[in-house]
Amino acid sequence: MIAWPAAGRRLIAGLIAVALVSLLTSAVTAKQAAAEAAAPHWEPGLRSYVVISERGDAGPAKRAVLSHGGSVFAAYPEIGVVVAHATGENFASAVRQAPGVQQAGATRTSDVPKQAYAPGIPPRPPQQTPFGPEPRTWNMTQIGAGKSPSSGSRDVLVGVLDTGVDGEHAELDDAFDASESASCAYGTLDRRDGAWRDTDSHGTHTAGTIAAARDGAGVVGVAPGVRIASVRLAEEPSGLFFPENAICAFMFAAHQGFDVTNNSYYVDPWQFLCRGNPDQAAIIEAVRRAAGYAQRHGVLHVAAAGNSNYNLANKTTDSSSPDDSRPIPDRPLSSACIDVPSELPGVVTVSATGKEKRKASYSNYGAGIVDITAPGGDPGLQDKGVLSTVPGGRYLYKAGTSMATPHVTGVAALLASAYPEATPAQLRQRMAAQARDLPCPADDRCVGTAERNSFYGEGIVNAAAAAGLLRILR
Repeated sequence: MIAWPAAGRRLIAGLIAVALVSLLTSAVTAKQAAAEAAAPHWEPGLRSYVVISERGDAGPAKRAVLSHGGSVFAAYPEIGVVVAHATGENFASAVRQAPGVQQAGATRTSDVPKQAYAPGIPPRPPQQTPFGPEPRTWNMTQIGAGKSPSSGSRDVLVGVLDTGVDGEHAELDDAFDASESASCAYGTLDRRDGAWRDTDSHGTHTAGTIAAARDGAGVVGVAPGVRIASVRLAEEPSGLFFPENAICAFMFAAHQGFDVTNNSYYVDPWQFLCRGNPDQAAIIEAVRRAAGYAQRHGVLHVAAAGNSNYNLANKTTDSSSPDDSRPIPDRPLSSACIDVPSELPGVVTVSATGKEKRKASYSNYGAGIVDITAPGGDPGLQDKGVLSTVPGGRYLYKAGTSMATPHVTGVAALLASAYPEATPAQLRQRMAAQARDLPCPADDRCVGTAERNSFYGEGIVNAAAAAGLLRILR
């Protein structure tokens, strides 16, 4: 037996210990990598969560998810957000205690649908021939669109974050860019051809208001000539827009270099998300980080104020949420509860007017929250709705703040065409400066001045001024 000196024994012991630690670390790392790489599977009771760690490092969030039996469904290290799937009632509360985790919360009150693991491709609708000639519609007259015809720039890319877009519609096929389109339904990016197609008609309608061609047939958009990309958020079969879908869409908008996004929705299942609830607070933070990341990459977001005739500056109760399970009657609200994405920082919030240029009966409003207004139409009155494109080469009248928002998005696209170096904040400022003042009607719910009030914000969006600037600068 060899007698090693004490120093030698300590050295050998140290080397063995280092080797063991190295082997154990490698095993843990390999196990973690295998767990992350393993294909997640669907099972009854599977729920979706956002887990948030420091920006620029999603590692702690990933480790917490895996160590508590969940799977990583999507990860955005730039903003420190992970979308996780897991079963069990205590997953979120357990993950919140993990090292490096700042927030965690359930994004749904229902199970993740099976389609999340085997998403289909929406079918191609058969196309009809567009009718003609282009009518002079009341909504375009109201904002001065078409009075001074001007085309937007092909360099401007507008993302329609919605139910999808029928890119083969004759009014949209020249504008539509399939290479910049995707699906974010279910909370993960799907770049397969056709995954972005419309599963309803809502997204194609908003796209037509933004950029339908000036071709003598059907309708013409506010900014014909700009490019349109579809990012489908709506899931099947629910048709809902969950937080993880919006996060995916905003990150995609940043990475693809969109100039403007149109957001005619609120993130389900909560019409208003409250910071006092840990699940809802995590949703707010995760979507806020994604929207802010896109803004820092030059993307202006335009969003609908909502259709509940609700004073967003004085929230009291909500009986419509959660809309993916059983709504809570008279759920109490406070100023800490917000509509997402319309009340996120930097987002242009749009209310709706009817044909008579007054607040539409359904439109939400609120001092300091509504930024601008645009035509949304009157419900139930066909000739007073907004006429635009729907799948299959067809056209339809619709009404809502969803219809008002793309008018504003179209004007933003014209301004982005005129000022290609402008930041999102500068585009907001120019649009507000051009808006035509719309004073309060005889309605004591409307507060403020003619220059800015709770019904119309800075006033009605001015397409004529934006188009005029574009012609001058060209």
